[in-house]
Amino acid sequence: MNDRPAALDEIDHRILAELQADAGLSQRELADRLGLSQNACWRRLGRLREAGILGASRAIIDPASVGLALTVFVLIRTRHHDDRWSASFRRRLEAIPEVVEFHRIGGEWDYMAKVVTTSMAGYDGVYKRMIADLDLERVTGMFSMETIFADRPLPTRRA
Repeated sequence: MNDRPAALDEIDHRILAELQADAGLSQRELADRLGLSQNACWRRLGRLREAGILGASRAIIDPASVGLALTVFVLIRTRHHDDRWSASFRRRLEAIPEVVEFHRIGGEWDYMAKVVTTSMAGYDGVYKRMIADLDLERVTGMFSMETIFADRPLPTRRA
């Protein structure tokens, strides 16, 4: 991953804002909104994808409407910090579909996973798969009582 921010011009920022608002826009609709030709829009989209700025487009699904009523943020502290153990742990969590986000974090904890599941019983099953046969120092779950907002567009301009 490149730590240096990409050089984006005003049109690039507008493209990113439009696509974050509605990734289902056709290339023609996007070009019209931006006042660009379809070819110019296509070239810019290609450059943004090539630079790794634009990734895959996905639909945002309301979890509760598909029976996923429980969100748990799981904090994990481990006794192991070597690359081999970390890679193995990463593969384990990648294999659990209910783990929708996984972060290595700084501070008192080493990792944070976001789990979206059906119920407390569903979480218990995920928890058991997460920790099976691992020498973890501490694991705690924080249960979301209400999602205030999620999936916000990224700010593409710096203040």
